[in-house]
Amino acid sequence: MTQSHDELVIRPNQGFAHYWRDLWQYRELFYFLAWRDIAVRYKQTVIGIAWSVIRPVLTMIVFTFVFGRLAGLPSDGAPYPIMVFAALLPWQLFANSLTESSSSLINNAAMISKVYFPRLAIPTSAVAVAFVDFLISFVVLLALMLGYQFWPTWRMLTLPLFTLLALILALGGGLWMAALNVKYRDFRYIVPFLVQFGMYLSPVGFSSEIVPDNLRFLYSLNPMVGVIDGFRWAILGGDLTLLWSGFLISVAMTFVLFITGLRYFRRTERTFADVI
Repeated sequence: MTQSHDELVIRPNQGFAHYWRDLWQYRELFYFLAWRDIAVRYKQTVIGIAWSVIRPVLTMIVFTFVFGRLAGLPSDGAPYPIMVFAALLPWQLFANSLTESSSSLINNAAMISKVYFPRLAIPTSAVAVAFVDFLISFVVLLALMLGYQFWPTWRMLTLPLFTLLALILALGGGLWMAALNVKYRDFRYIVPFLVQFGMYLSPVGFSSEIVPDNLRFLYSLNPMVGVIDGFRWAILGGDLTLLWSGFLISVAMTFVLFITGLRYFRRTERTFADVI
């Protein structure tokens, strides 16, 4: 008499739907990681939360003096400090988010090598620290506008759209860099260089209106151009036609970077515990 035996083979589900369910089930871990990073960021510093104010204010002063006073560049009819600070807000949100997320896996190596959880929670939660800095700096912008008697308009209601775009862009780049940083540790030196170099290629200290028409398409391939110009339009106003031409390119570049970064991260995260 022969007996038939049914074999049960268990394989990991690699589908995106299953992965998103895992992320939702581990949402408390996301809150814990985000709160831990924020607490560590401000708890053991001499002046604490003031760092979120000092850095953008000092950068604004330098850019205003160099580009506004010495170079005499235009400011779109607004006070030059407000024009610069309106660009520093999205730029520092992007730069800090990219920096924090790119090194997040290495900083949590002990956790990754011991327990299972969707690794995407780590670089995503790292963005929360940069967002807190952004909110603090935004209060400084409002105070600056009040000091110059530069009153906001209905366009300020569109700022969440440009903020979300900056976060998606930073997370897309952060996923690429975080995954590459696990395998190639020298990427931790590349990210600060890219951030510093990118600030001078982005319209932080100057207006996009000074860019020649024959270079505008190439210039707009930098996805932060559309984000920064969008912030400035929401705060200062300006030519909406000029904004849309660069904004649409920025949106396309942002989602390409995010989707490819997410796919690469998902493809390589199963090896993180072995390599890290």
